Parts: sequence; C-alpha cells; structure tokens
Amino acid sequence: MKRLKKTLLTVVTVFTFVLAGCSGQNSKAGGTGGKGAAGDIPVFAVNTTLAMQGSISDYIELAGDLIASSTVDTFSDAAGKITRLFVSVGSRISKGDPIATVDPSKPGMSYVLHTARSPISGTVVGLPAEVGMTIQSSTPLAKIAGGGGLEVQLYIPERFISKIRRGLPCQISLDAYPGELFRGSVSEVSPTVDIASRTEMIKVNVDNSSSRLKVGMFAKVKIITESKADIVKIPAASVIQRGGENIVFVITPDPTDSNYHIARQINVTPGILIDNVVEIQSGLEAGDEVVSKGMSLLNEGVRVNVIQKEGGASSSAGEGERK
Repeated sequence: MKRLKKTLLTVVTVFTFVLAGCSGQNSKAGGTGGKGAAGDIPVFAVNTTLAMQGSISDYIELAGDLIASSTVDTFSDAAGKITRLFVSVGSRISKGDPIATVDPSKPGMSYVLHTARSPISGTVVGLPAEVGMTIQSSTPLAKIAGGGGLEVQLYIPERFISKIRRGLPCQISLDAYPGELFRGSVSEVSPTVDIASRTEMIKVNVDNSSSRLKVGMFAKVKIITESKADIVKIPAASVIQRGGENIVFVITPDPTDSNYHIARQINVTPGILIDNVVEIQSGLEAGDEVVSKGMSLLNEGVRVNVIQKEGGASSSAGEGERK
C-alpha cells in the first residue's frame, strides 16, 4: 500500500512539472518579437512628420568684407608740404569741401597756401595724407566713397559658375547685427576665371539705405540661385533608397482594425535638397503623415505605433546651400 502511494505521488509530481514547462514555453512564445498573444501581428515604433507645402531655395553661401561701391582719390593741384587736414576717416563731406591745405613755398620763396577740395560728395574711407608730409600733385590725399553705396567682393568656386548671373537676389548677414538680414543682388560678374585659385570674382551690392553698414564690416552672403514656390517638402532623412528607388513610408489607418495604423511604401521623385529638407516632385501631397524615424525596419503594410509626431519642414526651411 505504501509502495502504491509512493508511485502515485511520483506520477503526480512529474505531470505537474510537465504542465509547468508547457505553460512557460507558451508564455515565452507570446512575449517576444513585439507580439502579444500567440498569432498577433508585430507593431513597429516610429516617429512621423507632415509633408508641408511651401517654398524652397537653393543658394551658395560665401563671405567677404564690405567695400565702397565707388571710390575717388583726391589730389592737390600744387606740390608742397601739408599744413592742415580738414577731414578724418569716416567724415561725410560734400563736393567742394576742403580736404587739406598745402604750402607750395620753397626756400627763399613764399607762395599762397593752396586748398585741396573734394571732387565728389561722400564718405572719407582712406586718408594717406598726414600733416607735415611733402607731396607731389600725383600724391593721393584722401579716398572718398561716393553715394554711400556698399558692395561685397566674393570669389565663386569654378563648379558654381554656371549658376551665377547678374541680378540674382542675395541675403546679407553681419555679426554686428545678429538675426537681421540685409538685401542685395549680384551687380558684377567677372568675365574670366583666376587660373591659380579656380575662382570667379563677383560683386554684390548691398542696400545701405539705413546708413548703418560701414566699409570693412565682415559679411556672410547667400546668393539665391534657384527658388520654387508651392512645392511639397519633407525632412531629407525620411527618404530612403531600396532597389535603386527613392521611397517613403506614409501612415494610414489599418483597414482591418481601426485601432491600428499601417505603413504604406510610396515611391517618390525628389528635387532640390537643401538644409536637410528635400523637395518632393511626385508621390506625396501636403498633409501626408510620413515616417521620419524608424523606417529602416518597415515594409509595405506593417503595423506601426506612432511614438512622436515631429514638426514638419516649415515654410522657411529648405532655403540653403551646398558650399
């Protein structure tokens, strides 16, 4: 009797362990790979953004110093010693204003003092003359910038020359006025390329109607080479390549279960790529919800869980350059 009880107890114990093992295996099968209970469809976590409608601009960004758009050297009609200067660098003068007094006297001879005058109205941007200096009639006394106009002289790398032409709009920014943009345009394009540097010299005029800009200031210039309006654009990282095609994943409701969303693979035609924003010429419409992160693991029709909706490419984004 005791032997029978011991045998039954052994059988019950073994059966209990078998049931426990089966239960553990079923639990593991339903808890891995992003699945719920056995047979559930995997769900992928993604971030999304909206395709935006707006403008996009391609540009070349360069830097240079502000220079006077036109300058004139002032000379004295008489040779002699400079006895007085009436101006300093930065002085604004009118045509006919005195620049310097020159004494043309020689040893044993005395002459009437001569006054050298400005031939134009403008600003004194250079003053090589000094009191006590002996000059000839060919010696420049002062350099005068007329009209208050300013320019930036830039050198365009050869690979961008085909994009440059007179009249292209420009945006100018200066460290002296952070966050503020000044306007200008390409006013001069050199007909030759420098052989040593493989660059082409151009000049950009700067709107200085406020008279706040000064010769010698350092300026950063964006030359707008191409602009498009009313286009669809998205972050460039949303576009991936598979099989030689450019694709994006668009989020749509799951037709089999309204509680879920699925990813649809869409072929797109990209256009201008600037500042990590890309123009989409075909395949998307403004307002489409596009996967911006997590798309590398996606395939057509998989279920997704949107973790975060990021801000779309704003109307001002995508106005940038490849140097």
